[in-house]
Amino acid sequence: MPGQNDPPGGGAPQHGDAVLERTRQETKEPPLYKVILLNDDYTTMEFVVLVLEQVFHKSPAEAFRVMMHVHTQGKGLCGLYPHDIAETKIEIVHEMAKEHGFPLRADMEAE
Repeated sequence: MPGQNDPPGGGAPQHGDAVLERTRQETKEPPLYKVILLNDDYTTMEFVVLVLEQVFHKSPAEAFRVMMHVHTQGKGLCGLYPHDIAETKIEIVHEMAKEHGFPLRADMEAE
């Protein structure tokens, strides 16, 4: 005997036989790369601080700290960025250095 909640005509609900599943797309963060400034004997400390403030948006105190690390340790971390952004920042550093007559170099390392 059909129940009161059964669809008319009996049997399964008439919404089709497919089972609908909700899928959740997970976004994966892009890999990050370290942008490193390399020490040289010609680029002034003031110019390195300027680059760190303008290109990497460091505060004056943080820019000074990174510059001193570059000066004493030979290289210093400017930040972690996705590949394309890291590449662009490196190009900007090289262009600024060239415009000001300095050999300052930056490089990228996988994190």
